[in-house]
Amino acid sequence: MLLQDEIHVVKWLSQYGALPKSQIMRMLQKPKNTAEKILKNLKREAMIADVSGGYYLGLDSLCRPDQRTIMAVWVLLKFIELVDPMAHYSAVYPSQLFFLKENNGYEIVVLYEGEENLLRLLQPSEDLKYIIVLPVISMVEQLKLPKAPCIFATVDYRGNDEPEVTFYSQEDINHAKK
Repeated sequence: MLLQDEIHVVKWLSQYGALPKSQIMRMLQKPKNTAEKILKNLKREAMIADVSGGYYLGLDSLCRPDQRTIMAVWVLLKFIELVDPMAHYSAVYPSQLFFLKENNGYEIVVLYEGEENLLRLLQPSEDLKYIIVLPVISMVEQLKLPKAPCIFATVDYRGNDEPEVTFYSQEDINHAKK
């Protein structure tokens, strides 16, 4: 019988594929020792496995990490204290992740350079907001934004294991253009 936190970890890895161990530890929102015990128990029960020498965790050692999903999870982690552990999951392409926060739905869309046209595939609805993750914020100028509230983010590793996530509002972008 799995504990609730263990169920969450298995659910997250089944939805997102392999994720960095540091992301899982932060998603658990537990003291480091407690989170490590949860992961150790799941490994002992063969419910999860180390991937790429233990940097990533997956449902089995053959899982392959998806960098877009990993970037989306870094963005999610900025809100994790306000998001129920079961209120985030994989989204429909071109979005990577969907989560509920304060009765609002958010989709995280990770774009690489040259993919500006993918935003046309989004299907905005009432009470849905987008967080568009870009490699550089200047890329905003080339986007045709959906008819929905959008904020923008960059994920910059700067040589660290955990990146810095910076958010920009549409107002920030408009002021920068002036």
